[in-house]
Amino acid sequence: MVRITTARAVAVVTAVASPVMVVTSLLVLAALPPGWRPEIPATPDTAAGLIFPPVGAFLVFHRPRLTVAWLMCGGGFGAAVSELGGTMILRTAADGALVTAGYLRYCSILGWLASGLCLAVLLPLLSPDGRPPSRRWWAVAVLGAVALSTEAARGIVRPALNPNPWPAAVPNPLAIEALRPYTQMIGKIAWAGIYAAVVLSLLSLAFRFVRSDSVTRRQIAWPLLAFTGYVTFLLIGERLWPIAVTWAGLVPIAVAFSVMRYRLYGIDTIVSRAIVGGGLLAVISGVYFGAGALAGLIASREHRVAGLAAALVAGAFFQPLRRLLQRLVDRALYGRVGDPRLLAERLTQEVRRADPAKALSSVVTVLQDGLAIEGAAVEVVDGRPGYVESGHVGSSPRQIPLVWHGETVGRLLLGRPGPRRFAAAHDERVISTLAPYAADVAHAVRMAADLQRSRHQILTAREEERRRLRRDLHDGLGQTLSSMAMTINMARSSLRKSPDSADTLLRDLRTGMDAVSGDIRQLVYGLRPPALDDLGLAGAVRALAAEGPPPITVEVSGDLATLPAAVEVAAYRIVQEALTNVRRHARATRASIALDRSPDALRVRVTDDGAGLPERPRAGVGLHSMRERAAELGGTCATVPGATGGTTVEAVLPL
Repeated sequence: MVRITTARAVAVVTAVASPVMVVTSLLVLAALPPGWRPEIPATPDTAAGLIFPPVGAFLVFHRPRLTVAWLMCGGGFGAAVSELGGTMILRTAADGALVTAGYLRYCSILGWLASGLCLAVLLPLLSPDGRPPSRRWWAVAVLGAVALSTEAARGIVRPALNPNPWPAAVPNPLAIEALRPYTQMIGKIAWAGIYAAVVLSLLSLAFRFVRSDSVTRRQIAWPLLAFTGYVTFLLIGERLWPIAVTWAGLVPIAVAFSVMRYRLYGIDTIVSRAIVGGGLLAVISGVYFGAGALAGLIASREHRVAGLAAALVAGAFFQPLRRLLQRLVDRALYGRVGDPRLLAERLTQEVRRADPAKALSSVVTVLQDGLAIEGAAVEVVDGRPGYVESGHVGSSPRQIPLVWHGETVGRLLLGRPGPRRFAAAHDERVISTLAPYAADVAHAVRMAADLQRSRHQILTAREEERRRLRRDLHDGLGQTLSSMAMTINMARSSLRKSPDSADTLLRDLRTGMDAVSGDIRQLVYGLRPPALDDLGLAGAVRALAAEGPPPITVEVSGDLATLPAAVEVAAYRIVQEALTNVRRHARATRASIALDRSPDALRVRVTDDGAGLPERPRAGVGLHSMRERAAELGGTCATVPGATGGTTVEAVLPL
């Protein structure tokens, strides 16, 4: 605990002292005489001294033993010392204390050495976990230390500059005049080693990026992007130092984002769009100018033709190239876990191998993995299972409707982002890619549930019908036949002794046979109305209409002779029940029946001019029976007020 407290105290000191030294340096520079004021007031060390130590101290407070944090603190402090030392050299020299200025050079050089070694070589080499990609990469650290130390030693023993850029020459108390002929050569060798070490350190980070999984790639992408820009501007030279100074301030923030891996904010989106946009710009530009040059050679006088040809060729390459680059970037950033195209392929394979219920589980599992969220769920409207969850979506999940051909079949529920967080743009691409698959599976679940319910209703109806037939046969026809058998036995016994009694028994037997015939007729009529076989649907409906008041007209359109038997029975029963309601409740003076067959359905309409529906209609047994008969065939039956009063019953029965 004491060590942690001490470490944090040291980090706070560097975080406060470094910016103070840099600000002091800038103020001193502003007060220098014109001849002593440098052309470029700020260098990358200026930004390093201002920003690296505070960010490093922040990381130390969270992870006191983090090597990267201490490199940022030490390197930033060294940069601040270098900046302040360099400024004080000019200040003391301008005041005439040239010897003192010569000694201050050593502080500036040592600060520059610490800053360069910590920030330019070791920080990218050891980011983000404090270790190089492998032990062989320590050679880069050795190269950087040797090259930087060589340049620092050269600065300590270097003779005074000739010609001198300042109004007065600053002497070097430790100068070795014998090295003057070799100073320039030593400097070139040292800087070649420095640049080589810096570039190799950056390559180590790129090597780590390529060899890592998708999660670590997203973590490394921040410092890799920042260091790449900084090294690029640094190698170009002092011409782009203003940009290098600004970019150097972004490096510690990028490293902090990388180290605090649970707080990443969209680096993959930035990298993805940058690579795709840059690649498109480079390739399309090359195609455009190449096509333009080729067309110019062929038709050198027709510049418009050349430009048009170039534009057409470049446009033809644009969309396929954009898709290819996007796929490559997705694969590099997310691997097989987050690539939307690969997720869709994986989901397709799993859905093909599973039944609808398990396919729904596959959907939420793939979505949870692809979005890197704590939980995902699909809630199906009127489906079984109606809710499938993977992980935990929480109390307030994001809700996305699942639409199948314009019909909402369910909802997709997404929980909070998990530790392996992806960017919003990537999430939207994954959702837009996988949501249609989820909607298809949700629809399949609904269809399976509807099929199961229909199967259950059919089995229930069949068992009920069997029960009714058993009851009717046993209680009605069975009892009658048993009684007839007893009558026959009694008639046989009394035939010789009492012919009159036998004759009476036979007359009773005849009456019983008539009752049996009636019972059988009722059973047959319950299974299928005989009128349908004798008269057809149109004739049977006309027979129903002729049974009694009110006057009823029948209109028939289309061929009803080839209707399926189940459709005929359903239409007949619906008309029969509707006419029963008209005669019992409607108090109508007239009614009409319309049968209209189309290629895909039979429409049945029964209309009356009666009292109409009550204000609070109740679905009785008759209305419920009509709806069930239509639903059994996948159709509909509705009872609505008529256009000019009364009531209209309209059923649509699919063929």
